[in-house]
Amino acid sequence: MIKFESKSIEVFKYQYNNNLVYKSFCDSINIKIENIDCIEKIPFLPISLFKSNKIISGDSKIDKIFISSGTTGSKSTHYVIDKSLYEKNIINCFNQFYKKVSNYAFIGVCPSPKSKPNSSLVFMINHLINSSDYRESQFITNGIELINLVEDLKQKNINYIIYGLSYALLDISEKMKFDFENSIVIETGGMKGFRDEIPKEELHDLLSERFGTVNIHSEYGMTELLSQSYAIENLKFKTPDSKRIMVRSETDPFKIQKNGRGAFNIIDLANINSCSFLATDDYGNVTEDFFEIYGRIDESDIRGCNQMLL
Repeated sequence: MIKFESKSIEVFKYQYNNNLVYKSFCDSINIKIENIDCIEKIPFLPISLFKSNKIISGDSKIDKIFISSGTTGSKSTHYVIDKSLYEKNIINCFNQFYKKVSNYAFIGVCPSPKSKPNSSLVFMINHLINSSDYRESQFITNGIELINLVEDLKQKNINYIIYGLSYALLDISEKMKFDFENSIVIETGGMKGFRDEIPKEELHDLLSERFGTVNIHSEYGMTELLSQSYAIENLKFKTPDSKRIMVRSETDPFKIQKNGRGAFNIIDLANINSCSFLATDDYGNVTEDFFEIYGRIDESDIRGCNQMLL
């Protein structure tokens, strides 16, 4: 933890000096770089600024652009200078929770990279598919394909993971009966405007019943981040080595704690070329060992918080 904190302060200083948007934000709230001696004092950029600003550290050529799938208003844009760093971090994050990518075949239940070229989530699933040792790894579009592929993997004794958008998993599971007793299903959250949002617990119960497996896991990430967290049981998420979740007071955005209830401030050291310190709209509970997501801050709270910060 000490190493992570010292690295975070080092990254803060680098981004303050090389990220014009972040420096302007820090200066607007009278941050003195020499006073930042712990991660609680690091300023966190409101994540909504990804909707209106090109947030990069340095002036290198942009390698990849990710755009959020928001259904209303402006969308967040994450400019990635070196996509190979993201690719390496996808594998590092996955391996910390599931051992080796090479141990699994991956089934993507989501749009293909051709149809969603700017989705960081689809990019991640595609990279896992391409990194698998098994050529059977692929995206699928319907239940019959899924049943046939899983049956083939079972016969070959290949461990596999079904990785999908929540609405896509629900859609496909409504149309057919599945019996995937030993499957791992990782849902990535959010209905993206295609279905009504439902509580996570209800979602997991539905997926468990319909796919015939108790192994319903969850992934937590977002367009503006390059590190993924995973919940393997009881919706208790854990962070990889490159990431930490902290909480800020809902009434005072400058009051930041490592543990407790509140809105999430996220440190993502994989964001070295954009901004590693983000004040998000999610809130929940953070402990030393895991974090739980309760929901999102009310829109009026988001606007008020951002106005206070800016």
